Amino acid sequence: MQVLIVYYSTYGNVYKMAKLVAEGVQEVKGATPLIRRVPELIPSSVIESREDMKAGREMQKDVPLVTLDDFKAASAIAFGTPTRFGNVSAQLKNQIDQLTSLWFTGELESKPASIFVSTASLHGGQETTILTLMGPLLHLGMILVGVPYSVKELFSTQGGGSPYGPGHIAGLDNKREIDPQEALICRALGRRLAEIGLRLQKKQ
Repeated sequence: MQVLIVYYSTYGNVYKMAKLVAEGVQEVKGATPLIRRVPELIPSSVIESREDMKAGREMQKDVPLVTLDDFKAASAIAFGTPTRFGNVSAQLKNQIDQLTSLWFTGELESKPASIFVSTASLHGGQETTILTLMGPLLHLGMILVGVPYSVKELFSTQGGGSPYGPGHIAGLDNKREIDPQEALICRALGRRLAEIGLRLQKKQ
């Protein structure tokens, strides 16, 4: 069973989260993660003028772009995004907006879906971003999967992470590393998404 982890990341923080979610998926027998990125919409001239953006682009240069076939083949999907004014990034939303053909055919219906997010600050909109992205996923017929409080780190995290999904606080310079609790929550989501995907697959 394949778990698609599709994301957008400007500076590389969401990409690092995607790899942690993939580690969690790999812990589940019979599940295989597939990491894919979405196309960049920021003009190259802007990226070239910023060392931090260029470093983020370089970090992810070998990650293939997602395709419609990737969405079709996946039995479960995790969506990763930075927050943009309390909402999903334009890049990831642009990709989701291109899933209309799969919506028409019901290709994504009954597939479990999760969301993970990174913000610059503690109250930068992690939960609002996840909640607003849930709407389009429900329209696609997907089954939302969060992080239950049996993951004890939700009680003690000093960074990101909530029942809605994993989170990371990158700092105003986007250089804060993912801390151990944030990483554990990412892996926990990957495991749970894979486990639920396998259960649903067996019932079909």
